[in-house]
Amino acid sequence: MIDRRTILTAIPALAACDRLAAAESPPVSAPPLKSVSPAPFGTCIQAGHIDDPAWVELARANVSQLTPEWEMKMEYISADGLNAPYRFDRTDRIVDFARANGMAVHGHTLIWYAQGEDLVAGLSGPDFDRVFDDYVAAVAGRYRGKLRSWDVVNEPITDDGAGMRDCHWSREYGADGYVLRAFEKAKAADPEAVLFLNDYNLENTPKKGAQFLRLVERLLKAGCPLEGIGTQAHLDIEVPPGQITSFMREAARFGLPIHVSELDASLRSGRRIDLRPHKERLAQQTGRVRELAAAFADLPEKQRFAFSVWGLRDTDSWLRQGDNDDGKDSPLPFTAAGSVNPMAAAIASGFQA
Repeated sequence: MIDRRTILTAIPALAACDRLAAAESPPVSAPPLKSVSPAPFGTCIQAGHIDDPAWVELARANVSQLTPEWEMKMEYISADGLNAPYRFDRTDRIVDFARANGMAVHGHTLIWYAQGEDLVAGLSGPDFDRVFDDYVAAVAGRYRGKLRSWDVVNEPITDDGAGMRDCHWSREYGADGYVLRAFEKAKAADPEAVLFLNDYNLENTPKKGAQFLRLVERLLKAGCPLEGIGTQAHLDIEVPPGQITSFMREAARFGLPIHVSELDASLRSGRRIDLRPHKERLAQQTGRVRELAAAFADLPEKQRFAFSVWGLRDTDSWLRQGDNDDGKDSPLPFTAAGSVNPMAAAIASGFQA
C-alpha cells in the first residue's frame, strides 16, 4: 500500500522523470493526416480558433472536416431562453469558414441528456412537443444541405452500461422514444445529412459498448432513420490490446458508416497513483491509438465515414482546461506549438498498417 508520504516524495521525482523523458525523446514526424486518412480527417472547432492563424494553418494542412465543439449545442443556441431568438452567430461563422476552406461540417449535437432541461421545465404534452420538435427543426433546418452529417442524439447510455440514461427527454417520451423522435424530426429537417447516434467509452467499457449496439439494433428494427454510428474514442490507454478492434468489428456488423468522432488519449491515469515512466505511458498511448486507426482503416470502404480528433493541439483539449491542466498531458496529435506529437505518428502508422 502506498502512503501519503510516499506519494508526496515521489511527485518531484516523477516531474523530473517526465522532463527528462521529454528531453530525450527523439523528434517525430508524420505526413499531413488528411493525406493518409482513409476517410475525411476531422477535428473539433470553436469560433475563436478562426482568429488564431497558427490553428488555421495547422487545420488547413491536416483537416478536411470540422465538428463544432460547443457552439452548436443547445446550451449555446438557446442560451437566451425559450422565447428569445436562437443564437446562430458562431455556428454560422464556423460553417462559412469550413465552406471557404473546402472542409465538410459534422453537426454536433441536436439532443443531449445534459442540456435543455431548463427549456422544458414544467412542460408536458403538446407544449413539450413544441419545444422539442421546433428546436430540432430550427437547428437542423437552418443548415439543411450545408452539413455532411449530424450527431442527432449524444450519449444515451449510462456510464456503467447498465441501460439508458434517465433524463428530461426520456421521462417525457420513453428511453428509446426520445431517440426515435429526434431522428425522425432531424430527417425531416435535413433529409440529405447522414444521421448519427454518438456515445463515449464504447471501446473502453465492453458492457457499455454492447448496450449501445443493442440500442442501435432496437432503433433499426423500429424503423428509425439512424444512418451512422459515432464512437467518441476518448481512449483509456490502459485497455487491453485487441479490445478496441473487437468493438469496431462488432459495430461494423450493422453495415452502417462509422465515425471515430472525438479521439483523444490522455497520458494520465485516473485509476491509481501512476509511478510509471513517461516512455511507458507514451508507448501505451501510441499503441492504443495505432490500434484504433488500423481498426478503422480495416473497415469496408463504405463504412469509413470520418476519423476525428477532439482538438489538434494539446492545449486545445478539454483535458487541459482549468483545474484539469497539469501542464504535461499530451492527449492530441500536436503540441501547443504545432509540432508533431507521437500520437500523430501513431495515427498515420495505423492508417497505413
